[in-house]
Formats: sequence, C-alpha cells, structure tokens
Amino acid sequence: MELPPLETGHIPQADILERVHARREEWVGFLERLALVESPSLVPESQAHVLDLMGWSLEELGFRVRRVPGRITGGLLMARGGSGWRSSPRFQLLIGHSDTVWPMGTLNRMPVAFDGSVVRGPGVFDMKAGLTHIVFALRVLKDLSLEPEVEPVVLVNSDEEIGSQESERHILRLSRGASRAFVLEPALDPDGKIKTARKGVGRFVIRVKGKGSHAGLAPQEGASAIQELALVIQRLHAITDFERGISVNVGEIRGGTRSNVVAAAAEAVVDVRVNTMEEGIWVGEQIRAIESVTPGTTLEVEGSVDRPPLERTPGNRLLWQAAQELGEAMGVPLEEGRAGGGSDGNTTSQFTPTLDGLGAVGDGAHALHEFVEVDRTLERCALLAGLLLLPAPPLPRLPTTGVVPGLEEGEGSRTRSS
Repeated sequence: MELPPLETGHIPQADILERVHARREEWVGFLERLALVESPSLVPESQAHVLDLMGWSLEELGFRVRRVPGRITGGLLMARGGSGWRSSPRFQLLIGHSDTVWPMGTLNRMPVAFDGSVVRGPGVFDMKAGLTHIVFALRVLKDLSLEPEVEPVVLVNSDEEIGSQESERHILRLSRGASRAFVLEPALDPDGKIKTARKGVGRFVIRVKGKGSHAGLAPQEGASAIQELALVIQRLHAITDFERGISVNVGEIRGGTRSNVVAAAAEAVVDVRVNTMEEGIWVGEQIRAIESVTPGTTLEVEGSVDRPPLERTPGNRLLWQAAQELGEAMGVPLEEGRAGGGSDGNTTSQFTPTLDGLGAVGDGAHALHEFVEVDRTLERCALLAGLLLLPAPPLPRLPTTGVVPGLEEGEGSRTRSS
C-alpha cells in the first residue's frame, strides 16, 4: 500500500533559511569552539568538554540534559525538551557523535582555520558541523517561535568512530520508540548528497589450525595453516559481486612463527559490505560454508554482518521526499546517494524511518584536507530545522527485530575439517 506524502506546505522554509544565515557568524564560532577541543575516540576523557558545550547549549534552549558515563568510552549525552523524560510519547531523534579519528596533538599540524567561506580542521566535517547543526536548527526554531509537533530528542555519543560499542544499546532503545530519526553525519561527496542508503557492514575472522613441523627435517609431518589460508582467501574474494554491491575484503592476515617451521596456525580478518539484509544473510552463509581442503587442517569462522544496511524503505522514502520539497522551497535542489560506510543510521533505520547525511557539505573525512563549505552547509542546517517541523502522527514503523534474520549472536562460529 502506497504511503501518503508528508505535508510540508506549512513550513516557512525561506524564513528559516534567512534566519540561519543571520546566525552565520555564531554558527562558525560554535563550530570552531568544538573543533578546538580534540576528542579522539580512544581517549575517553577528551570527550567531556565537547559534551559539556553541547549540554550547556541545549540547556539554554530549555532541554533537560542527561549524561551517561561510559565504561571504556567517553559516554554519551541525551537531551529532551518539553517537561522532561516522561513528557510527550512522540519524539524524533537527532543523532551525532563527538569523537573523531584524529589523535591528540593533531591541531599542531592541522589547525582550525576559517577563510570567510571554508572552515578547516580536524573533525569539522566528520562531524562537529553536524553537532553545530543540532544546536542552531533548534535555536532558529525558537527565534521564529516555531514549535515542532514531534518533540526533538538529542543523542550525542562518543564512540561512533569505533563502532558505537557502548552507545548502541541506547540508540536501539530510543529508535524503537522514535517517530523518525535524523542523523547528522556529513553529506556524501563534495556534491553534498543526502545519504538515503548505506551498506551493511560485517566482520569475520577465519582461523586455520594446522600442524607444525620442521620445514627442512620433516615437512611431510606438518600441515600448513598458511597454505590453507591462502586458498581460503581466494574463495573469500570470489564472493565479491560489485554489480550486486557485495564486497568481501581480506584486510589482515597473520600466521606462522618462523620461516623454517610449517605454520601451525593462521588467521584472516575479513570486511564485508552489502546493500541489503538478504545479501548479508547470503554472504554469511557463503563464508561459513567454506571447508578446508589441505589435509590435516581445520577452519573456524567467527563473525556476522552485525551492522545491517540502511535501506530505502517506504518510511525512509517519505522523509527523502519531504527533504526534497523543503530543498526546493529554499531553491536548493537535493540529490541522494548510497554510502559504502556505516553509521548509527544503519541501526536506527531497522526500527524507524531515518534520513542520514544531513550534516556538513565539504570533503576530507579522516583526511588532512578536511573542510566544510559554510554557506552550503548552512542550507543543510535550515533543512534540518524544516524537517523537525514535519507533522505528527509518527511515520509507519518497521519490524523491531533488532538483528539481521539468520545472523543472530551465536550463529557466527562454525568449525569444519577436511
């Protein structure tokens, strides 16, 4: 059954854009403040000041802020307006992350700089401009006395760049109850495409056990794990099908002890990318079906496609169509694209309609030339503000399975012998 479009005619998008541009200097200043705080994922204590800046800014807007400490990460921030955490049963989720891939000291060789049109520096594109959007979209709505029908809830985690290890359970919990989710990751490519799809991501470890022996005195008594692993790697790469959007990459290999010893053990770490859940199930089955062929060796396979893809579901398409309409109202045509990497949007989209890539327009994620185009990025801030005004009731919900069928925890380990 075809879903009715979301009504956008009541949203004063031109006024919103004008107001965002009026706050241009403040927007740049806030982004610079965030970027001047180095916050690598693997230094938990570095996250505190970024989360403080976000918390103070949201409290000024009337939000109630909660900080959840991490065990091995910098924790996360959650903020909700209204009367607090037990107010409106309807809410829309805004997600960003405070952590970056840049180590402490990067500012010494990659300083934050603004030349009037572009902001450069570590983390400005991925994704402190997205955090700046959250604050300023809400500020502009308050400036214009525009109140969203669906209450905004903000989540800022500090472990996204390392797989959202601790924050995922909070994202799952909120996604199950949210009407929709907006993910403030940067836009795709310098063209600034909205990310309406993302590949699912999997990680597998293939371990081969053989039998060690002296390579000169008794090679026939050994069973080389490295020889078997070399054969397995060829079979793994053969699963790749670029036309279907499937890629299987062996990125790490380890094995053996010395050149004069037949290797008793070897292992490979495998990255998998897929476009759909069905393809993720199929790839997992193909990998687990591999059997050893070298006499005396055994295989053990661990892993799964544990970050399902963000697919173009009916609910997600409604959000994209609404974004297009709001873009047209600003005179800003929008394009869509599929990202090869994963984000927290992969998680939210399993439970609620999701739109990703609403953050910065620019380039250089994880690269020395990282930058943000300010004026084009401000258009995206205005777009976010308009999207927050989309009407209730909630969009159609997705099945709340929480995992890719067939890839539940516990199914990732198989042992096969020749």
